[in-house]
Amino acid sequence: MNERIKELAELATTKGEWSCVNNRYMEEFDKEKFAQLIVERLCYDMMDVCGATQAERIQFVAKDWGVE
Repeated sequence: MNERIKELAELATTKGEWSCVNNRYMEEFDKEKFAQLIVERLCYDMMDVCGATQAERIQFVAKDWGVE
């Protein structure tokens, strides 16, 4: 998996309640937050590519995020 996506997945994971069974906090993955972070970062990346056509920007960002 692309390192950037792993980083966002970690940001979307929070510690929930303490588990007596595992003696640790249970992690909860927030799918909505994960999707929001991806869209937000993609939009910033799209805006950062100056002097390129829209198609070139999309191609650059897709490659940077590991999408073929």
